Amino acid sequence: MSAHVTLPSDREVRVTRTFNAPRQLVWDAHTKPALVQKWQLGPPGWDMPVCEMDVRVGGKYKWQWKSQENGKSFGFHGVFTDVNEPSSLAHEEFYDPGDTGGDMPTDESCLVSLDLSEANGVTTLVCTMRFASKESRDAAVGTGMTNGMEMGYARLDEMFKKAA
Repeated sequence: MSAHVTLPSDREVRVTRTFNAPRQLVWDAHTKPALVQKWQLGPPGWDMPVCEMDVRVGGKYKWQWKSQENGKSFGFHGVFTDVNEPSSLAHEEFYDPGDTGGDMPTDESCLVSLDLSEANGVTTLVCTMRFASKESRDAAVGTGMTNGMEMGYARLDEMFKKAA
C-alpha cells in the first residue's frame, strides 16, 4: 500500500494512500501532536522535538525535525485554513530551513489539503500540495519529500496494526 504520487498541474503534487484503519484514527494521527511525533519523521535518524498544533480554522502550527546524527534541524509552520473532522484538513505551510538550508523558498506558502474517505474500514487519504510556482514545487519534490512521506505512512501502518 505505498503512496501513489502524481503531478496534476505545474504547481501541484498529489499523494494518495490507503490505510487499513477507520477514518477517525487516520484523522487523529494527523491532528494530535503526540501521535504526529511518532510517525511523521521521514527517513530514519530524525526526531520531531517540536510539534505544536492548534487544530482549528485560524489556529497555528509549528513542526520541527532534528537530525540525531548532527543536531541540525528544519521545520514548517503555518495556519489551518479548513478543519472538518474527520474528513478534511487544510493549512498554509511555510518552510523554515533552520540550519539545514535547502533550495525551497521561505517566503512563499504552500497550500496543503488533506481529504479522508472511508469504505469498509479502509481509509483513503488524498493529500494535495499547491505551491506558489512550478519552481517551488520542483524544489520540494527534489528534496525527496514524497519518499519521506511514504516512510512516515509505513510507520503509521505499523501504529494501526498495533492498535488493532
